[in-house]
Amino acid sequence: MSLDDLKEEAMKLAPEARAKLARALLASLEDLSAAEIERLWVDEAVRRDEEIDAGKVSLRPQNEVLKDARSRLR
Repeated sequence: MSLDDLKEEAMKLAPEARAKLARALLASLEDLSAAEIERLWVDEAVRRDEEIDAGKVSLRPQNEVLKDARSRLR
């Protein structure tokens, strides 16, 4: 089963079940070593860079992002 398939199945769960699953997954990350965490951050940075290079995502200026975030918090 691929990650996308797993995500699709998880999204079919009731909200309470999804929250319980999310808590369990997050708790499992607490056991990672500093090296593993570093590797995951590098992998994520590379993935995001590839998405930008491929034109799969659009970039926005920081001030716009912060403005939108502040408006959502009000």
